[in-house]
Amino acid sequence: MTVTAMKAGAEDFLAKPFREQDLLDAVAAALQKDQHRRHGMRKLDELRSGYQSLTPREAEVMRMVVAGLLNKRIASELSISEVTVKIHRGQAMRKMKARTFAGFVLMAQQLGICPH
Repeated sequence: MTVTAMKAGAEDFLAKPFREQDLLDAVAAALQKDQHRRHGMRKLDELRSGYQSLTPREAEVMRMVVAGLLNKRIASELSISEVTVKIHRGQAMRKMKARTFAGFVLMAQQLGICPH
């Protein structure tokens, strides 16, 4: 019965007889876990929204940057100047609200667009 309940999504299983405090603790733990899950979903939705706000070129530069390509190589592959690559990269980081390059890469990983 316990295994069936857990597979169906139960957070905990209390055997009878149980103390009232055990029930309250189980409910509190489930609510906290759900709060963390909802927070994570909101953050992921924010990331997706930021990524969708990128122009196609900004998204392309983002993918190449987080793949580890240098600005010079990106510029060569896209037939644009390094300055333009830096502008697209900066715009993408601003729109994604990335404070650091490491944060930018982490965002890409969370979105599933980073090869790492």
